[in-house]
Amino acid sequence: MSELRDLVIDLPSDREISLTRSFAAPRELVYAAHTQAEHLKHWWGRGNPLDVEIDFREGGHYRYVEHADDGNDYAFRGEFREIVVPERIVQTFEFEGMPGQVAVETVVFDEQDGRTVVTSTTRFDTTEQRDGMAESGMAQGAADSYTALDRHLATLR
Repeated sequence: MSELRDLVIDLPSDREISLTRSFAAPRELVYAAHTQAEHLKHWWGRGNPLDVEIDFREGGHYRYVEHADDGNDYAFRGEFREIVVPERIVQTFEFEGMPGQVAVETVVFDEQDGRTVVTSTTRFDTTEQRDGMAESGMAQGAADSYTALDRHLATLR
């Protein structure tokens, strides 16, 4: 297990990565920030400009395009498999730059002492895919996105 800023990173199995971060906001607000375009565009792409298409329902899809500082666009997509408001989301995740490598993410929202703990566990098809994602800079990107989320949540309190 390692930490990157306030983000705790764990490898619970040979095919999973788990990210955990706490936010000083109620669970319903943190959940909304993960499920509504008007919130996602402020934080998901590390705070970079983000195009968001989202049909938030079981069987619905999403697609996010981050317009990064390096001048490139990075697109991600997936399908919502399970939704339990405001507790849990299970969705697929695919980086369009690496088509065909679809992971399954489970995001859990737990309220504890007025804070919300978000734990996202991503399961890959192989250990090699998990290791490739872990080595891709994903942890830094997630930490940057969650820092942007923290800033966005502060504007809503």
